[in-house]
Order: sequence, then C-alpha cells, then structure tokens
Amino acid sequence: MTTKSDEGVVPSGETLEKMTQNLKKVEVLSERLQRVLTQKQGHNAALDGPNQELFGRAAQAYWAEMMHNPAKVLEHQMSYWSDTMKHFVQAQQVLAQGKLAAPEDPGPKDKRFANPLWDTHPYFNYVKQQYLINAQALQTAVEDVTELDDLEKTRLNYFAKQIVDMMSPTNFLATNPDALEKAIETEGQSLVQGLENLISDLEANNGELVVKLADENAFELGRNIATTPGKVVYRNRMMELVQYTPTTEQVYKTPLVIFPPWINKFYILDLKEQNSMVKWAVEQGQTVFVVSWINPDPTYRDVGMEDYIEEGYLAAIREIKEICGEKQVNAVGYCIAGTTLALTLSLMKQRGDKSIRSATFFTALTDFSDQGEFTPFLTNDFIDGIEAEIEDKGMLPSVIMARTFSFLRSNDLIYGPAIKSYMMGHAPPAFDLLYWNGDGANLPGKMAMQYLRGLCQRNELAGDGFELLGHKLTLTDVDVPLCAVACETDHIAAWKDSYRGVQKMGSKDKTFIMTQSGHIAGIVNPPTRNKYGHYTNPDMKLEYQDWHARADFHDGSWWPLWGDWLKKRSGRKVKARIPGDSTHEILCDAPGTYVAIKATV
Repeated sequence: MTTKSDEGVVPSGETLEKMTQNLKKVEVLSERLQRVLTQKQGHNAALDGPNQELFGRAAQAYWAEMMHNPAKVLEHQMSYWSDTMKHFVQAQQVLAQGKLAAPEDPGPKDKRFANPLWDTHPYFNYVKQQYLINAQALQTAVEDVTELDDLEKTRLNYFAKQIVDMMSPTNFLATNPDALEKAIETEGQSLVQGLENLISDLEANNGELVVKLADENAFELGRNIATTPGKVVYRNRMMELVQYTPTTEQVYKTPLVIFPPWINKFYILDLKEQNSMVKWAVEQGQTVFVVSWINPDPTYRDVGMEDYIEEGYLAAIREIKEICGEKQVNAVGYCIAGTTLALTLSLMKQRGDKSIRSATFFTALTDFSDQGEFTPFLTNDFIDGIEAEIEDKGMLPSVIMARTFSFLRSNDLIYGPAIKSYMMGHAPPAFDLLYWNGDGANLPGKMAMQYLRGLCQRNELAGDGFELLGHKLTLTDVDVPLCAVACETDHIAAWKDSYRGVQKMGSKDKTFIMTQSGHIAGIVNPPTRNKYGHYTNPDMKLEYQDWHARADFHDGSWWPLWGDWLKKRSGRKVKARIPGDSTHEILCDAPGTYVAIKATV
C-alpha cells in the first residue's frame, strides 16, 4: 500500500515493514551465499570451457582475414554499424513524436521475448533489438572465419553460441520485464525468494550452480513414481536385478531383460502408470527384468566397462536363465547401455555364447565417426580436464554430466529455469520427468575414460576393434536379430549416427524405427498418448537421407510395432512366472535400494 503526500508517493507502514523484513532476510541470505562460495571445493578449470588458445587462434584468423580480404571484414563492420544506427534512429524518431511506444517489430518471434513489453515498450524493445543485432554480428563473424580447421570452427561456433545465449537481456534483472513486474507486484519478495532458491541450489551441490528443475519433495520412489509391482531377486556390487510381477495368466517363454543407462536411473521407463514402458511390457505378456545400476562412489574408481559387462550384463543374463529355466533371453539396451550391449554381443559371439535371442537398441550410438553436437566436449583439452577431475575424485561426478547435457540446450535447461527460480522466485514444478532428470548418477573413473577415449574419440568399436577382456570387440560380431529405435530430434544420440552404427552390425535380420521427438520423449511415448508418430523402411542399405525420404510414416506410438516384433522372437506362451525361485530369495520390493542412492559430489 502507498499514500500520496505533498512530497509525493509515500510507502505505507505495512509496506515499509515488509521492506525492512526483506532487507533483513537479504542480509542473512548474503552471509549464507558468501559462506557457500568460500567453502566451494575446487574443480578442474578445463571443464569450464575451451582452451583459451582457441579464442586466440580465432582472433588471429580474423585479423589474417583482414589482411587478405579487408573488404569482407569491412563489410561486417559496416553492416553492424548500419544496423545499429538504423535501430537507434528509428527509436529516436518514435520518441521525438511524443510516443511512448516501440517502432514496428516485424522480426521473428522468440519465446524468451514473450512478454508484450518486448514489442510495445521503447526501452525493452530497444534492448531486445540491439541484442539481436549484436548476436547476429558475432555469429556472422565466426561463420566467416576461414583460417581454422573444421574441428576448431565447430568448437568456436559452439562457444560463440553459448556467449550469445548467456548475454540475452532476459538473463539480467534490469532488462527482464517479467522479473521487474514480479518484483513490484510482490514488493521485492520474489527477489528474496529467488536469492533463497539460488543459495539452496549452491548448498545442495557443494558450491556448483545446478539449477533445480523439479520439486524434489513431490515424488517418492515406489509411491508415486516407479510403482510397477515387482521384486529384487538378485544383487551384486554393480546392480540389482528387478523381476516384475505378471498381470497375465500366461507369458511368453523367452524372458525380457532391459539394461538402462547408468548415467541416469532406470525409472525413466517406469515413471507413472500412464507412461510406464515396464508396466506396458508386463501387460503384453512379457516376463520383464530390469537392471538397476549402483550409483558409484569414489571406491568404484577402478571399475571399467569390463565390470559392467561381466557383473552386469552377463550376470543378469545368467540369473534370469536360472530363474526362468530358459536357455535364452531377449535384451534391450538404452543409450550407453545399448552401446555396451553391442560390446557384450560381440564378446558373446567370440566366446560362443548364444544366450541372447534378440537385441533391441534404444537411442544407442555405436559408430562415433560423427560426434555432432558433442564435438566441443570430445577434444583433448576437455577430456584431459575430465581425466584430471577423475584422478582427483575417483569418479566423474553427475553434476559434470548434467551440466554438459544442459549446455546443449542452455536456454531451455539452464537460463529459462534460472530466470524463473532466481529472478522471479518461483518454486520448481512437480514434474516427474524433470525430477528424474535431476536424479543423476556418477560414473566410475576407469569406465568413463574407456568410453570417452576408446569409443567416442577413437571410435574403436566401429573400426578395428575395442580391446576388452582379451578380445577385440567389433560391430560385425553383432549378428543376432535386432531392432533399433532412434529419435528424430535427439541431440544426444542423433538418429543418423545410430542408423550408421546399425548398418555396420553383422545381423541379417535388422529393423530400424525412427520415432518423432527427442532422446527421452521419443522413447517414453505410450500408445495411450498418441502424441508422436514414427517412420519405418526395411531397406537399410540406403544412406540415411534416402532411408528417411522413402520411409513410411505411421501415426502414434512405436511401442505396438516393437511389441509385435518382440513377440515373434519370444516363443510360445507358458504359465506366468512369480518373481524369484527356490534359489533366488526375494531381497526387497521394487524399485529396490540401489535406485534410491543419491549421487555424491
């Protein structure tokens, strides 16, 4: 409340009291902020960005261009100054006419600038337009640098984009109308709550700034997520094996085991009843097992890919065969677990082990010849930084993986949530997918470096072979019937790269499905939602562009198509199997204990 006096607008007593309380809160919060920042443990600086020599080489290349082709550089400068001056004059003309309004704004829409004030208010419109002019000038300058090789050019483009995104006026309080309106509306309370949110996130991550994306108190494993009934029937140091309770009187003879990625928790496939792939597979008459990986701590420093194969994949297959009394299983590998499933199949082929009847790969990369959007993170300076971090901690902390993936979509996964939380004081939403996304997992040191050096950097699996357990593992050894599912807009495992790896596998029975959407939503796409369609084409000899151009499009989820494919490779029906057997006691209810272990920083 405010009142008018001869001296102008005067805040009411109630407002002054609230302001005083907020100032006291800010003082306390500032002390907490200072404390958490001074106590922050150091980490390797190489992980914060590129080697600074990259920008030095870019500057040298730009000045070399100035010497060899001055007209192009001058054209850049003149275009930039022309756009800037034109923009300034337009704004001045409108103000000179006595209009408190912005000039015409026909440019493309950007969801960051959704507030009408960006288009109607002269100040905010000027700030927005100048930002867009600056961004375009920087992007053009980078694109036209010719003295860098393709790798350095890719990296420079990536980091230039990060600078452009970071400098958006929406990221600063003084130039964000949404945040300013909220501060006025709440008499500053939103800013106090935003500071509280910022400090809480820093304290929760040992001084590392990781924006909390979801309300962590809104979900509980086994209560409102990961609720499909089942039992843990086996456990070792690497994983728990969950067998799910059947819901049909009969099941298919060949059991199904799902290997989820150990970068995240397995319950992405069992979030809620409405979108649980685990529940759906059980309802289709499959005997479903899921591996729940340990969330490793520094004592797992020397655990490598070979341990995931021997004590994860092969151990799970052995125990499932014993429980079900079968000689074979059908296996699924998701993301990095799909990559490792390919390694396992090659090893089993060379050992003469035919325990896997069919294999399904969800968004799995096996040929890393094109590193795509991950190129900036797979150069030696960045990997050297990770190696130093691992040497210090014994593991790759989940916060580093989360930050890497987030920067691929920084406006959606970093700046947007940060604005809502820190500037506007909003509480994180109760969103199950974002809760899962924030429930990360660490990676053992040895395994992380094997993956990054041998598979990603040197592409050994798709080349001469990845040496492991005394064998050279190759894609040509993967000769079981296989189905691969990739996602059209996947920024983690691009579908064309997944397709290329499947092409190199030795199987003569291949099915490839490309679903709409991305790495998670494309996979977690239940038939009841009818949201995303999918593409199929049996001719896998085609280049990926031709495969897509000639593919048939189908409305709705790909799950039923895969379910029919799987049934044909699952044998006859038998009496439904209750979890466990006489030699496998029930250790606990699903989802188990390993999935509840939080990542250490």
